[in-house]
Amino acid sequence: MILDDRAAMRRLDPQDMLGRIVEMPAQCHVAWERIMSFQLPTSYRQAREVLVLGMGGSAQGGDLLRTLAAGECHLPVLVSRQYAVPAFVGESTLVVACSYSGNTEETLAAFRAALDKGAMGLAIAKGGELARLAEERGIPFYRIRYETVPRAALAHNFVPLLGVFQMLGFVAANGDALTEAAVVMEQWQGEIGPQVSLESNPAKELAQRLRSKLPVVYGAGTMGVVARRWKAQLNENSKHWAFFEEMPELNHNAVMADQWPAILPPHALVVMLTSEADHPRNRLRFQVTGEHLEAQGVAVQVVEARGRSQLAQMFSSIHYGDFVSYYLAMLNGANPTDTSAIERLKAQMAQRGQVL
Repeated sequence: MILDDRAAMRRLDPQDMLGRIVEMPAQCHVAWERIMSFQLPTSYRQAREVLVLGMGGSAQGGDLLRTLAAGECHLPVLVSRQYAVPAFVGESTLVVACSYSGNTEETLAAFRAALDKGAMGLAIAKGGELARLAEERGIPFYRIRYETVPRAALAHNFVPLLGVFQMLGFVAANGDALTEAAVVMEQWQGEIGPQVSLESNPAKELAQRLRSKLPVVYGAGTMGVVARRWKAQLNENSKHWAFFEEMPELNHNAVMADQWPAILPPHALVVMLTSEADHPRNRLRFQVTGEHLEAQGVAVQVVEARGRSQLAQMFSSIHYGDFVSYYLAMLNGANPTDTSAIERLKAQMAQRGQVL
């Protein structure tokens, strides 16, 4: 099996996506140290709402922040993946543009629109046009110093946002929770890392189950955004069709869609991401929904988050999913770093119209 053949995996993974996954705990530590020395205008504390702009891997950090902050932040926090910004954006809005490359056209268009409306701005990127725009407009710019593809730099997209919220007083101190998240990820790697053989590795076993299946990932609350991350990683790393749904909403629509086409149920596998933070009714919903799906011939597998804090539970589940997506890429014979389809689409867009 290729999953136990490190040499074969290296041949399929010349850019070392596996190394980026393994070092995610270290990414958290480095990103936290860097953001703690960053300076922001004190006037940003007066913001009345926060809008995070981003696409793909660069937007995932905003999703995690929005979900994590929901229980304590007194400001509304929204994430936008659009060219335009909502009508409410104005002088009281803190708008954070996240683009790993600094050249994401949707994010740049929306950020320019927000700044033109007088919003307080913060840019997070490696450089690119976003860095130039920040310098031109005289707004704070946080430079990411980590070379990879955006989805493999999640810690460097999310941790700066968390640090900014902490320094502005929007959330309580999170250093301990982030440390716990790194520790939990490191410990879990001892069970799901590449050094553990298929017969003893649950992440490899799940990838093997998914190889001939259509994955649908379920999550509730904080695990809802994690389910979205799993879906994206299965798409980009594994080059595999995948979808996600959120509980309890899925019990009001998606649960009715398991009848037709009749050929589909045997070929689907629902992965349920659960955690101790789930609402008790949602935990019951997972149980009842799983029984319903299995009665319809749909395979189900539960992955329970680890850690005490919500931050640790989110990142431990994300890390698990990243390993699963990597192993599935190996089984599919795919280079997990390759983004050629995305690049072709960007090139075609550029050919047919001016880049914004």
